[in-house]
Amino acid sequence: MNQPTSYRGSFMLITVLFFMWGFITCMNDILIPYMKKIFELNYAQAMLVQFAFFGAYFIGSVIYFIISSLIGDPIQKIGYKKGIVIGLLISAIACFMFYPAAQIQVYNFFLAALFILGLGFTMLQIAANPYVAILGTPETASSRLNLSQGFNSFGTTIAPIIGGYLVFHFFAGHGTPLLDKLGQQILTDTGLTMSAAGVQIPYIIFGSVFVLLAIIFMFAKLPSLQTGEHIEKGAKALKYSQLSFGIIAIFFYVGSEVSIGSTIINYLNELLGYPEMEAKIYLAFYWGGAMIGRFIGAVSLGSFTAKTRQFLLMMLIAIIGFLVIYGASYLESKISIKLVLPFFILIALNLIGFVIGKNLPARTLTVFSFFIIALLITTVFSDGKVALWAIIGVGLFNSIMWSNIFTLAIHGLGKHTSQGSSLLVMAILGGALLPLLQGAVADITGLQTSYLILIIPYLYLAFYGWRGYKQKITD
Repeated sequence: MNQPTSYRGSFMLITVLFFMWGFITCMNDILIPYMKKIFELNYAQAMLVQFAFFGAYFIGSVIYFIISSLIGDPIQKIGYKKGIVIGLLISAIACFMFYPAAQIQVYNFFLAALFILGLGFTMLQIAANPYVAILGTPETASSRLNLSQGFNSFGTTIAPIIGGYLVFHFFAGHGTPLLDKLGQQILTDTGLTMSAAGVQIPYIIFGSVFVLLAIIFMFAKLPSLQTGEHIEKGAKALKYSQLSFGIIAIFFYVGSEVSIGSTIINYLNELLGYPEMEAKIYLAFYWGGAMIGRFIGAVSLGSFTAKTRQFLLMMLIAIIGFLVIYGASYLESKISIKLVLPFFILIALNLIGFVIGKNLPARTLTVFSFFIIALLITTVFSDGKVALWAIIGVGLFNSIMWSNIFTLAIHGLGKHTSQGSSLLVMAILGGALLPLLQGAVADITGLQTSYLILIIPYLYLAFYGWRGYKQKITD
């Protein structure tokens, strides 16, 4: 990426953050079926997990935006490094809260811990995303952010496998078995008893990792990348139309991606009768598809001149990505490769999408949106394995959306970049509201039919990549 040598170490360290918050965020998809069993919840109630977590992004970003409007941009004042350390420590505190929450078995306590975790991630998102974008040339900003997001997706890919194994298997039998309202032991779909330790021990580990990362960042030498310009008050970032339209785009993208990821385990149980330990393998392919697409996107949107070499590298990344996902799945479940071969068809379609997108962030965003709409229609109006792979395939085409929307939205904001970033992170509220809406629709129409409501968000994303990203400044 032709970055200065001094930036490469910083970029690698920041990328570790993307991996960690991807892993922990995807753990929500494991917590939802866990909470659904423990507290005997319907779909709408179970989706409060995502409402609390992603709602915190909105609250945290609103607070950040108000502060930046009244006294100036906090990140510009304290620097990206301190912002990241603060986010890590808040996240660690939230993870440690899972221990008492599981001990006393109060759903609202879990939701409070998730809310605080979301606040910590809000600070990390506000600081880290623009930091990666400006840690090099503007022309390759989408490529860099896609690369970081690729490691974020690596975290979301292995989280269902590792997290599901820890919660529903490895720690499930530790400690006193949990009882339902009738006093009977609560069991996983495979018949194992469930215990509080299933979530307590993993989240203690996560919290400890966040503390360790905070210490590393405190002593790390990171370039400040301060603009040196006067820090202004007010909501000046909103005068850029690409940002205003981008806020809505992030809302719809995050909300749709989270809605699908949150329901896949239950969807495959209804569709094909898969228990949690089997369904989570396919959830890993959903998030793994996003990982593959983001790494491919880092190459596709990078500064390559030899197009044949570029495409061959994209194909190689796709094959390696598949092997990583399948290898991790096989080690845990011994799943036959024949069962996941249809994923290659989806990868081929994804590569075709990149070719049609002509390595342009906006055009690729529009093309991928239409692919997703086709996949959603397919999963609703088909059944069996076709419906399964159609919904899994959405992950591949979701891959580049965050990075492309984010870099298109903050391009040209200059000293208003951090404030613009806070507004984009605020739009992660979509991850709180759309899953809740889909959960309510699913309770009425059935889970499969409820995926139809997600077509509207992707139509908007197609618009943003077509016209909404174009820069206009209003007085």
